[in-house]
Amino acid sequence: MNLALFDLDNTLLAGDSDFEWAQFLISRGVVDREIQEAKNLAFYRDYQAGTLDIEAFLAFQMGPLARHSRRTLAAWHDEFMARHIRPLMTEAARQLVAGHLAAGDLCAVVTATNSFVTGPIAREFDIAHLIASIPAVDREGGGFTGGPAGTPAFQGGKIVRVEAWLESLGLWWDSFAESIFYSDSHNDLPLLGKVSQPVAVDPDAKLRQRAVKMRWKIISLR
Repeated sequence: MNLALFDLDNTLLAGDSDFEWAQFLISRGVVDREIQEAKNLAFYRDYQAGTLDIEAFLAFQMGPLARHSRRTLAAWHDEFMARHIRPLMTEAARQLVAGHLAAGDLCAVVTATNSFVTGPIAREFDIAHLIASIPAVDREGGGFTGGPAGTPAFQGGKIVRVEAWLESLGLWWDSFAESIFYSDSHNDLPLLGKVSQPVAVDPDAKLRQRAVKMRWKIISLR
């Protein structure tokens, strides 16, 4: 059995679910367009530079979740999936995942984007396991608090979270004949360097440079 790990945004998706969720909220008048887009752009520039303050970004990203009921958010997410996400799920990405599932590989999506946004997307790909940044929940009311909980699944945190997940299953890296990770971003270099088969998917410039130097496989799902 192999281990197959997939980044989500700009890897399995031909776009960014985080950005699309923000655009969806803007379209519904839930958040202010000018403020949201300006902050999104600033955070995205930091992400590209590898200097993103993940805690600050997650607080910004998860803030709107605290202002609405879980029922309302779930209804919005159904609409979001139809309008924004399914058009970004390419046939090539679906076939890639289906091939690993058919081979009996243990598959997981590993993404810094929060689990509220990404959980239904992973299920749409028929991937049962999701390792994502986690929105904190108010234990009394059951709603989201607007902040993160635990270790964010970002940069080196992805390794921490994957290893904790594997341990919960009674597994380790050596449990698999091969371990594969698909990603588009240089921010994922820690986990790409951990697996036995790193794959750069429509990579950014920094990741492409490293992939060429290390002779990693480069593919496109677009």
